[in-house]
Amino acid sequence: MRILVVCGAGASSTFVAQRIRRAAAEAALPYSVVAGHEASLPADLASADLVLLGPHLAQRLDDVRAQARPFGATVALLPDGIFTDQDGSRALAVVRDAVTGAQVEQPAAPNRAPTRRDLP
Repeated sequence: MRILVVCGAGASSTFVAQRIRRAAAEAALPYSVVAGHEASLPADLASADLVLLGPHLAQRLDDVRAQARPFGATVALLPDGIFTDQDGSRALAVVRDAVTGAQVEQPAAPNRAPTRRDLP
C-alpha cells in the first residue's frame, strides 16, 4: 500500500509520514509512506493508494477526493492534533480504518454540514 501524507507546504506531512512508517514497520505492515504538499498533489495522486490529508486542509477534502477518484485512491482526513502523535499510532489507526472501510467520523470542513462523503 502506497500512502501519501499531504499538508500545505510538506513540512508537517514529513513528520507524520516518518511516524507512520515507524509504526507500520513495528506492526509488520507493508506500507510505503511518503510526504507531499498541496501543490504537488495532482502529480502525486497517480502513485498513491491512500491520501491522508492534513486537518488544516479540511476545506479541500471534497476537491481532493474528486481529484483522487480517477486514480482509485482513497482520501482520509487526519484528525486535529495529529502532529502531536509522537509514535504514529493515531495516524496508523486512520490508515487502518481507511483500508478496512471503517465508518470513522471525520470532522466536517468549515462552513458546511458533514455529508456521507466526509467518511473514508
